[in-house]
Amino acid sequence: MLVLPAVLTHAEAPACCRMLAQALRSAAGGEAVADASGLRQFDSSALAVLLECRREALALGKTFAVHQLHPRLRNLATLYGVGELLPATL
Repeated sequence: MLVLPAVLTHAEAPACCRMLAQALRSAAGGEAVADASGLRQFDSSALAVLLECRREALALGKTFAVHQLHPRLRNLATLYGVGELLPATL
């Protein structure tokens, strides 16, 4: 599971993208799940990070889902028209 940090704003986004991409490349299995349960402070950059993580996962032939995406961030994704690109885990 790919764990998002508690704070994910514009300042943290580049480092977070690098960390998640590296974790994706080294992880075994065909499913990539981003755990957003610890995310407390975020801006729209968190969506950009998740979308980049999704792109990387798909490029590696993996499925992608998000675990416990904050409702405000889910609403923002829907508002931007990218909600369906960030499916929730069951």
